[in-house]
Amino acid sequence: MTMSKAFTKEADQSRASDLLPDRPVPAGPNFVTPEGLAHLQTEHDAARDADNTSEIARLARDLRYWTARHATAQVVVPSGSSKVVEFGSSVTIRRDDGRELTYRIVGTDEAEPGRGTLSHISPLARALLGKAKGETVGVGAVDAEIVDIR
Repeated sequence: MTMSKAFTKEADQSRASDLLPDRPVPAGPNFVTPEGLAHLQTEHDAARDADNTSEIARLARDLRYWTARHATAQVVVPSGSSKVVEFGSSVTIRRDDGRELTYRIVGTDEAEPGRGTLSHISPLARALLGKAKGETVGVGAVDAEIVDIR
């Protein structure tokens, strides 16, 4: 009796996905911006739709992660107020050396500091949240002034 190829392919994929440990899910609420929720859905769909055996192990693990993150997502729509820094705000700071940097405060899964987005649980974001234009916050060993909030 021979096994069908489909059965052996499923078994190989199952064994491959067992080799990868689950990605750690950050503790606390899973706040996301509306754009962040769309990103979670895209990642979820890509993992589900993969048909490459070598990718399936990684994507099976990622699918578990993105499924958990999507299921626990709490969309926070920014108020649009520019009075104080809040989740979803874009804030420009001026460091002691005169450099101005702009960051948007977002969820942990959508944060990419090199692209100007900070996780709301990062030290800088935590220092900025609730502060108003003109206030100074500590950023590492230096201070920075909030010069704009959008």
